[in-house]
Amino acid sequence: MMLPASIAQLTDRTTEFGALLTNWAEINSGSGHRAGLDRMRAALRSEFEKIAGVKIEEPPCDGTAAALRVQMRPEATVRILLSGHFDTVYEANDPFQTCRWLDAARLNGPGVSDMKGGILTMLAALQAFEQTPHAANIGWEALLTPDEETGSRGSAALFREAAPRMHFALIFEPARTNGDVVHSRKGTGGIVATCRGRAAHAAKLPNDGRNAILALADFLLAATKIPAELPGVLVNVGNIRGGSAATNVVPDFAESELDVRITKVSDREPLLARLNALAAEINQRDGFTLTLKGGFNRPPKECLPLEQTVFPEWQRAARDVGLTPPNWVHTGGGSDGNLLSAAGLPNLDGVGPIGDELHSDREFVLVPTIAQRAQVAALFLHRLATGEITLTG
Repeated sequence: MMLPASIAQLTDRTTEFGALLTNWAEINSGSGHRAGLDRMRAALRSEFEKIAGVKIEEPPCDGTAAALRVQMRPEATVRILLSGHFDTVYEANDPFQTCRWLDAARLNGPGVSDMKGGILTMLAALQAFEQTPHAANIGWEALLTPDEETGSRGSAALFREAAPRMHFALIFEPARTNGDVVHSRKGTGGIVATCRGRAAHAAKLPNDGRNAILALADFLLAATKIPAELPGVLVNVGNIRGGSAATNVVPDFAESELDVRITKVSDREPLLARLNALAAEINQRDGFTLTLKGGFNRPPKECLPLEQTVFPEWQRAARDVGLTPPNWVHTGGGSDGNLLSAAGLPNLDGVGPIGDELHSDREFVLVPTIAQRAQVAALFLHRLATGEITLTG
């Protein structure tokens, strides 16, 4: 089929995309690096404001840097939200700060895939779409946030506010390594388990101390077995700390952070009940107190009916730009697509470029897939604008 010229020409811009992504990735925007987040937001703003007619705002996010909101035709009958985050897991003191080409296609660098490459894919798609003849029929809003890697605590309200005025969303998180997009995601949360015991000299006989580290260890080992009882649930023991500088003291304190994930909303209460029951077992022991604090910051992203209707059109758009139509899969990682699904806004997630080795110094992106995936998104938007695709399910 004949693609609109602006969409067809995206693949001619691959060298340009690689250079711009390198510049972006070498701006450190770790979630805790406020100055770097501000610089990154300014760099993004300078590119998005080149799209004629956009309105740009920088809404505050509680406790972190501001977000970037780019709006076009908010009064249009059909309105699409495009989501991305510009924070990364690489803080200002991380040794991984620069990019290098692994070969002609693979760019290695901090955040090149997760998700500065995704934001670049979004930008390229919007640039191409705005040059198509029926673009005026679609309103869109790009919401770029600074805190996704730490749970979107500050920006969650922005998604809840945006969802009711939108009809559909595209989340430009990276695609799976084979090009698949995301059908559903686990809900994510964090639990802090704190155990208190009784200090005593380690050499006292008989010893009336109560070792908080050992009691917490019993709890943690039992907690890691929960997924065998509750399919679809994940429990990971993360940071752990306890005791004191002196090793001749029976430690009266120990604490650990658990990452917990669920596949369905209905998994939440059984998981929390099981964790509380394990804590109660420790609390029945003489001299120990184990408390749990925390909860879920993202509910599961469960597939909504309109997503089922729309996904074949996404596959058709991929086929028509010369790509193998993607499948869609469930994944354990959370995203802001979880928040939008919980707010009732259908969305396709993982529509960004192909990359791998996320959250490590081996992270890379296949740069040619930035243009390819932008073509799919732009063609999808073009077909919405022409009425060839309708958002009814």
